[in-house]
Amino acid sequence: MDRKRLQFLLEVAILGAISFVLDKIGFSMPQGGSVTLSMLPIVVMAFRWGIVGGMLTGFVSGILQLIMGGYVFNAIQAALDYFVAYALVGVAAVTLGWLLSGKAKGNKGTMVMAIVVGTVIGGLLRFLIHYIGGIVFFASYAPEGQPVWLYSLVYNASYMIPSIILSALVASLLFMSAPRLLQRT
Repeated sequence: MDRKRLQFLLEVAILGAISFVLDKIGFSMPQGGSVTLSMLPIVVMAFRWGIVGGMLTGFVSGILQLIMGGYVFNAIQAALDYFVAYALVGVAAVTLGWLLSGKAKGNKGTMVMAIVVGTVIGGLLRFLIHYIGGIVFFASYAPEGQPVWLYSLVYNASYMIPSIILSALVASLLFMSAPRLLQRT
């Protein structure tokens, strides 16, 4: 195995584990979900190694969360809420070219925009999966008379929006203070 591949796999494992740990630190919601920085390590990998690196890191984080006490209603719900939702955060890398272009030009404003937009895209994809799962699998938690789609929207947005904002802010600060993190040396 060459050095670069080994580095990639080690970073996936380490940042996936850090994502899992960060998911345990934060404000937890009664039926699952919490305001955390768990997406940050996934976003970091996405901007270091691209979509595959980000998605694989999210997948590892999801596996760890499921194994270490995830809520399982059924196999499809577990796959969506843990594997798919967290893996999709890695799609943040769709703005990697924009980020690297901004870095090459020394344009920190462009870099921040690319980081924020990418993080928001990845976070919204995760939110979408949780939202759909809330409608399909957790309809019984909706208050009587409230449409299930509205309940899932409000419930999931209540923790996902703050988590997306926090992750975008910290990722921007991290990459602006240490742009060498974008290098895979």
